[in-house]
Amino acid sequence: MPKYTFSAPCLLGIEGLVGNELRFLGAEEVSPENGRVIFKGDFEMMARANICSRYAERIQILMGEFEALSFEELFQGVKALPWEKFISKTDAFPVKGRSLSSKLHSIPDCQKIIKKAVVERLKEKYMLPWFEETGAVHQIQFLILKDRVSVMIDTSGAGLHKRGYREKANDAPIKETLAAALAEISGVRKNHVVADPMCGSGTILIEAALKAKNIAPGINRYFAAEKWSQIPSYIWKEERKRAKESEREDCTFRGYGYDIDREALKTALENAQKAGVADMIKFEYGDVRKFRCPEERCTVITNPPYGERLLDLKSAEELYKVLGENYKHTPDIRYTVISPDDDFEKCFGRKADKRRKLYNGMIKCQVYMYGVKKK
Repeated sequence: MPKYTFSAPCLLGIEGLVGNELRFLGAEEVSPENGRVIFKGDFEMMARANICSRYAERIQILMGEFEALSFEELFQGVKALPWEKFISKTDAFPVKGRSLSSKLHSIPDCQKIIKKAVVERLKEKYMLPWFEETGAVHQIQFLILKDRVSVMIDTSGAGLHKRGYREKANDAPIKETLAAALAEISGVRKNHVVADPMCGSGTILIEAALKAKNIAPGINRYFAAEKWSQIPSYIWKEERKRAKESEREDCTFRGYGYDIDREALKTALENAQKAGVADMIKFEYGDVRKFRCPEERCTVITNPPYGERLLDLKSAEELYKVLGENYKHTPDIRYTVISPDDDFEKCFGRKADKRRKLYNGMIKCQVYMYGVKKK
């Protein structure tokens, strides 16, 4: 089966996690870059990455990269790419993208030029005057960064953070891919006890449970490339079977979620049921001011509401102080807290044992970890 080059865009700060994950899944020539990971593989690898990746935002076929300082250079660069390998005579191929710090800064103009270049290429290859575009969608995406053009075809459809279990959520919920990353850097394994004293709609605990049992996050959803004529349907069937067989039957993970919003707790339970992990997580009404770890050995992972999200800064910092007062410095209790507040450690009452910079959407954050050994 032919090998292709793929791009897995991701949240800033977790490129290493995505790279390690893709290597484990069997990807070749894995190369983490700023905000994405480049790798190679066949269509089986593409399907596996879509179904199994916890941290990537989507999987794209990287059609090509080149420098463009003019619309003519953009047109010729796009036209030179082998679009006919993936786009059939009746397929739809809309175009969208971004331009940052580049001479070609007009997004609508770039879209028109790229669309025209693809059409001209396909006209020559298929000997057709026009394309009806009534078939499967092949979303073309572009990024022009400092005059360097990257052109991709998206294989995922909806972003990979949309696992399918979270139809409802509380205000400003944490993204599923970020929640999964927090579980990974916290070292969550099959026998872990994890608590979230401000669990909201339960995303952190659900992602931790999915990871502990090795349930593929995309096993119950569909992807844009499943409708492509170029990819045999048996590949998706086999990769789902492979993912299902990899689930851990010996998982003893236990999760505890607390919140003062009863509606949020109801939503969290519904989400956990849809994700298939409700039997592993207990949700209860609870005020963070009275929070205590539910078991002697426990990892606390939480995303407190903060000034830019829900609470004013003063109220958020009061919560940080409460968390710090409740924290017991023992080898069996670990805390992972994500916050954009540079004064978090001061409010918490002690310096973190380990820190890591991540982005929650466009918000620059730090992950503060307590109870872990410094490397």
